[in-house]
Amino acid sequence: MKTLQQILLASSFALMPFCLNAQDSYRWSLKNDGQICWNPQKTETHHDHIEMSGKTVSVVLRYGVENGKFILNKSMVWPMLRTIPNNTHASLMRRYGWNVLDMVSINGRALTSEQVESIELKGILKVVSNYDEGRRGQWKIIREYFPSTEQPALLESYQIINTGTKELVIELPQINQKSFTDPQKGVTGSFCIETNIDKSGYFTLQAGESLTFGATLLAYKEGESAPRIDVLKEKALRQDLVNELLGKLVLETPDPIIDRMFAFSKIRGCESIYETKGGPMHGPGGESYYAAIWANDQAEYINPFFPFVGYEYGNASALNSYLHFARFMNDEWKPIPSSIIAEGIDIWNGAGDRGDGAMIAYGAARYALARGNKQEAETLWPLIEWCLEYCRRQLNEQGVVASDSDELEGRFPSGDANLCTSSLYYDALISASYLCKELGKNGASNYMKQASTLRKNMESYFGAKVEGFDTYAYYEGNDILRSWICIPLTVGIDERAEGTIQALFSPRLWTKDGLLTQAGSETFWDRSTLYALRGVYAVGATEKATEFMKKYSATRLLGDHVPYAIEAWPEGSQRHLSAESGLYARIITEGMFGIRPTGFKSFTLTPRLPNDWSFMNLKSIHAFDTCFDVEVKRLDNGKLEVLINLGEKSKKHVVKEGQTLSIKL
Repeated sequence: MKTLQQILLASSFALMPFCLNAQDSYRWSLKNDGQICWNPQKTETHHDHIEMSGKTVSVVLRYGVENGKFILNKSMVWPMLRTIPNNTHASLMRRYGWNVLDMVSINGRALTSEQVESIELKGILKVVSNYDEGRRGQWKIIREYFPSTEQPALLESYQIINTGTKELVIELPQINQKSFTDPQKGVTGSFCIETNIDKSGYFTLQAGESLTFGATLLAYKEGESAPRIDVLKEKALRQDLVNELLGKLVLETPDPIIDRMFAFSKIRGCESIYETKGGPMHGPGGESYYAAIWANDQAEYINPFFPFVGYEYGNASALNSYLHFARFMNDEWKPIPSSIIAEGIDIWNGAGDRGDGAMIAYGAARYALARGNKQEAETLWPLIEWCLEYCRRQLNEQGVVASDSDELEGRFPSGDANLCTSSLYYDALISASYLCKELGKNGASNYMKQASTLRKNMESYFGAKVEGFDTYAYYEGNDILRSWICIPLTVGIDERAEGTIQALFSPRLWTKDGLLTQAGSETFWDRSTLYALRGVYAVGATEKATEFMKKYSATRLLGDHVPYAIEAWPEGSQRHLSAESGLYARIITEGMFGIRPTGFKSFTLTPRLPNDWSFMNLKSIHAFDTCFDVEVKRLDNGKLEVLINLGEKSKKHVVKEGQTLSIKL
């Protein structure tokens, strides 16, 4: 009998245009220091945008190059400066074209001869430009833009270097400008928005000498003292955070693009946590979603990932989000709201029950197991138990979970019961069984029985031939392929894996931008592509998954819109929503390495090593309250050697391709 991989390889006739090959070229390139770099051509024009965040600020930098000149617009968001009571989107937001260099003169002239040499990214946007004014001198300017880690400010660092032989006289303006917002449009009254330059006066640079100075753009409540900000100190703090994230959960493979994309995903996934009066709250971002949490983005997507990267502020935000949802457990079995907003003060449930109970149970149970903290798990258990019971009460006559909508909130039809909600509920039941055993509670076997019954009911209810593929109807009566048919694969339901994978990668769904939400539409959401790639790895179609993983990673990291996973198009203009980066990282942890938590100190491991890779390592994993490495390499006999490294304590395993290991730390 042919294997799943062999069948899928034979069916790839329509997929070749989407393969990464040597002829593909990208705007950006990898640098040895961990950055990515764009070297614009002299006449090149291109624009992009990137979001970066700190605990009290987020900024979307809309930047680009026009005929050699650097262009920048700064979209500022201050999540805790609230403009409308109890509104999801009511953060203080402003867009500025303020450019410090417009107010700087060198040798009595404005800076007009800019030629951008490079733009670099690694948690900081760095721009290097050359200026050649002929007999008036030559110089280089290095600019860096980044959010403060703690303060409500965007920081800008400038270095002017005299690269010529002529003396340069630099004049810096004295700037400390304040503007005040309408007090009627602030929950606490007026806000002060302040711009500063930390040096002023005139400075003389001889050949080879340089001048550094900084600028800040910040906001705070009127009547409060402006925070004192040292730009160089703030830069060091930002670099420390980036280095901390890059130094944990390190991926090593023969593919440097996937390695770098994984590394960058940790930055975007972890930086977008805001210090609200309701505690740390991870927010998607995108100039819309701040100081609030959602059952999908936080509870389902990103929270189960935080224990692996070992970012304690991330773990704190995850626990805090689940405790916020737990406030809404009730004896009437009314649904938990989809979103808790305004720093934890209010809720949003405008799409009704989206299957939020299944999302929360799925995420909280996986988080509790991977975190490996019994006390936290005990705290979360009532929420998990309540959500599971809520889902059980929502089972329809055919035994699948009914809901008003799904996480797309009516953008596309989802019927009275959808495939995604039942899949998440299925996985949550399995995780709950493991938790019962760890916590010494009854019910483990009952949860497993419920999961087994649900799996059969899902096959009967959703299993169907859709557009010629043996896959799933996303809801009863659905006859158009949908991207979310990938969800069962991610939770170990593989009965229809072959037909589902063929459908996902067929021209009906797969495009150069990843999966369409629905066949025949123009809409794509990265989250479905990211789930699909994870699921395809999980069921063992490693070569097919890797083929598309390479293309996706190169496009997002090095293409025209970099360097993170995005939300959607045309909605949201391909925003860098934070939780999507968590979903990318989970392709590696749960897809390639096949890590499935089974206890506080245990997990199953199913490595999926691509044929053209001799090894793949995941080092400094911080899950299960332990720090350890997983190293996988191919042996001459075709088998895989798996090393679980805990420092002085390590163990080797030799397994066949596709074999699952049960690991106890």
